[in-house]
Amino acid sequence: MSKSFGSRFYPPSKPRTVDGGIRAKSKRGSMAQAWWSTRFITVLEGMGMGTRLTRGRNYARRGQVLDIDLDAGLVNATVQGSRARPYRVRIGLRAYGKAEWASIEERMNEDAWFVAQLLSGQMPADIEKLFDDVGLTLFPIKGELTLDCSCPDSAVPCKHVAAVVYLLAEQFDEDPFRILAWRGREREDLLEHLHTGSTAENSAPVPLTELLDAFYFQPAQIVPPRPLGTAVSVLEQVPPIDVTVRKQPLAEVLRPAYEALAEDG
Repeated sequence: MSKSFGSRFYPPSKPRTVDGGIRAKSKRGSMAQAWWSTRFITVLEGMGMGTRLTRGRNYARRGQVLDIDLDAGLVNATVQGSRARPYRVRIGLRAYGKAEWASIEERMNEDAWFVAQLLSGQMPADIEKLFDDVGLTLFPIKGELTLDCSCPDSAVPCKHVAAVVYLLAEQFDEDPFRILAWRGREREDLLEHLHTGSTAENSAPVPLTELLDAFYFQPAQIVPPRPLGTAVSVLEQVPPIDVTVRKQPLAEVLRPAYEALAEDG
């Protein structure tokens, strides 16, 4: 069962020393650096968890978290406390389905800059608005997040859950795609849909072995360029430019200048 927001007093206890645990990179101060991981912590603090979250910093920095496994909708972790058996931590979040992600990806594909930022490993600053436009949220909202730990502490979050939260924030720093994976879309699947679109109209790529007969053939007749005779002939060989000046094609606007150059030459 998930813990309630009530609390019960337990005497101070010292956690057992761990070898090979996951240690936070941050030694002091904030444990989130990028805006998206900072936002994640801020959202949780806004749910009334602020003072309780700080209890997990020491655990995260000591390396008391043994492992973290993030999957769609669920984070599982084990944390070594003062008892011999590590505690089991579960953090649940709603994962979106295929139809919901299709709406998200359709909006992403409308903005090339948005896609470019994701491809470079950055979380676009307006991604929250994009989710909001399709009626969804990127970060957890109150009542959506479930926190559970097998320890006897009834506080939410206990220090074991809080330690996992801080380490998640550091992992989000390094790879923002982990936030999206928690919401149900893995990095590879998302990038594939951003490259090709999510519709079924995209045809599958044809293997090279089936194209060998035509692979080395000239696809079209190449017209040799005309010799450069005058400045006007250079203008004639310029590819068509879909630009007009005062409703006149650009080439015609430039023609008098090129004719003058030809006469001077």
